[in-house]
Amino acid sequence: MMDRYLRQTVFPGLGEEGQRKLSESYVAIIGCGGLGSMIATSLVRAGVGKIRVIDRDFVEYQNLHRQILFDENDIKNELPKAIAAEWHLRRINSSVEVEGVVADVNPGSIEGLISGVDLIMDGLDNYEGRYLINDVSLKHGIPWIYGAAIAASGMTTSIIPGKTPCFRCLSLSAPERSVVGTLETAGILGPVPFIIGSLQSTAAIKLLTGKPEMEQHLTVIDIWQGTFQRLKTGYRKDCPACQGKYEYLEVEPPAETTSLYGQNTIQVLSTSGGEITLSELAKQLARTKEVIYNEFMLRFMADDEREMVVFPDGRALVRNTTDEALAKALYDRYVGR
Repeated sequence: MMDRYLRQTVFPGLGEEGQRKLSESYVAIIGCGGLGSMIATSLVRAGVGKIRVIDRDFVEYQNLHRQILFDENDIKNELPKAIAAEWHLRRINSSVEVEGVVADVNPGSIEGLISGVDLIMDGLDNYEGRYLINDVSLKHGIPWIYGAAIAASGMTTSIIPGKTPCFRCLSLSAPERSVVGTLETAGILGPVPFIIGSLQSTAAIKLLTGKPEMEQHLTVIDIWQGTFQRLKTGYRKDCPACQGKYEYLEVEPPAETTSLYGQNTIQVLSTSGGEITLSELAKQLARTKEVIYNEFMLRFMADDEREMVVFPDGRALVRNTTDEALAKALYDRYVGR
């Protein structure tokens, strides 16, 4: 099997000992969009022993220009990103243990989702989720690698508890969305997440093999302008997370409805707990609705404009709305949990 990694182990910075360490590592990738799919592909090909891919969404055509792991068949098969990722990644490298988890990462779920991992990789598209990763990272002493991509620019840095500034040292509070933009308003060039995801993956390989970069810097790129910067970072004396105040993790319970960043979509969580039998829900809805479903998700038009996607854990995405009250009302009407 080492022949598979021959060109990698010949590299002096890695070697056979580094490859062995990779094979014994366990990584969680939170979010499997442009960044996450690039990271997952790179780390599976590199031979990381165990990878958990966590994502709450499903594959759509608008993803394909930048999300390197997916193809049109994933859309035709109505697959969640985490499941599609698991299937593709296993075909890339069958020696790696890959687990796709369709789940919302929130204060109530994140500690279970990252239990036992050596490293957390950020594939998210929102600040709130990153603050949550930062809190759980500091609480449990698990390093994580931040990455962001929008328009023609991106940035990344490694966050190692006790050795580098944390994410809230870099950004104490989330900037206004009107300032940073969203994928809907600012767009994104496909190569941006490829580059940032590759930088994140390289940082992961270095960290997992015992050679992390300890220099405190943030790498920032703009591929349209052709610029590449390394900006010095530092600790904040007033950082609450560094003082053990985990304001994003210690929130109970998670919000029942959430507006998904830049997606014109409301997520609704089940408050009753327990699984939904999608086939039974499909039978009920089929009396008045055209329903498409498989073992992973169920999709139908809740009204003339809004589509609802329901998952086995009772969670639902209500598309084409930013009205949380309306989304909850539609959820109660059709799912009733």
